[in-house]
Amino acid sequence: MILLDGKLVSAHIKEEIKKQVHELTWAGKRPPHLAAILVGENPASKAYVGSKVKTCAELGFESTLVEYPETISEAELLQKIEELNNKPDVDGILVQLPLPKHIQEDKVIETISPTKDVDGFHPVNLGKMMLGLPTFVPATPYGIMLMLQHFGIKTSGMNCVVIGRSNIVGTPMSLLLSRNTEPGNCTVTLCHSKTKNMKALCAEADIIVAAIGKAKYVTADMVKEGAIVIDVGINRIESTETKSGFRLVGDVDFEHVKDKCSFITPVPGGVGLMTICALMKNTLIARTLQKN
Repeated sequence: MILLDGKLVSAHIKEEIKKQVHELTWAGKRPPHLAAILVGENPASKAYVGSKVKTCAELGFESTLVEYPETISEAELLQKIEELNNKPDVDGILVQLPLPKHIQEDKVIETISPTKDVDGFHPVNLGKMMLGLPTFVPATPYGIMLMLQHFGIKTSGMNCVVIGRSNIVGTPMSLLLSRNTEPGNCTVTLCHSKTKNMKALCAEADIIVAAIGKAKYVTADMVKEGAIVIDVGINRIESTETKSGFRLVGDVDFEHVKDKCSFITPVPGGVGLMTICALMKNTLIARTLQKN
């Protein structure tokens, strides 16, 4: 079993990004600028945004963090997004999800300019991705593809099961893995809550991408010998072994699955770190699209 170590891969990618930022600033140009909007006090959301802002500083990016209380109106939030859309020195905009129930997430995503949508969630960017056109790919699937590429994993001809059909991870992941690329060229089955014989489908898969949001959902009897397992899940479960009273686990029962795998990602320290790296790569691309 080889551990797909997100720390190792992200460190390599970040060094490449740093060099490109240095080249920009050496040429007298401004560095990439990412604006992040955080609504409310959700601890997980605050942690995610904090890590993104920290990574910006590490890479030499500029960053702006805009924080609002949970009571902010949808109109005020949309107005702020439009303001950032019109700022020529802001290259990328992200709004941390989930949002309060009174705010329509689809409306927020569609308000972000497609040229600044570094999360890759805008319908225009998702449509371009489906057609194989240059665009911002959603950060988590993009990060997974970068990880497979870094480790030189040849996926052509493999059977892949993606568990979870969200527009953020599952659906774009299935498209990327089926594309005529390397990594790619897989035969993909996209599974979800209504899928019959999930266990049997997984047991035949060469690659499993688990993105269903259920702790330890993928068990050892669902994984065949030598499979590649990508765990996207981040779930908090109670633990008497930590001061906080909880610990993070993935959608895969790591301890019982790892010995059957050829490759597997850990949680934490796997896909989450790659997601942030992919976001930064998207922001760097967005900077190159700006003329100023």
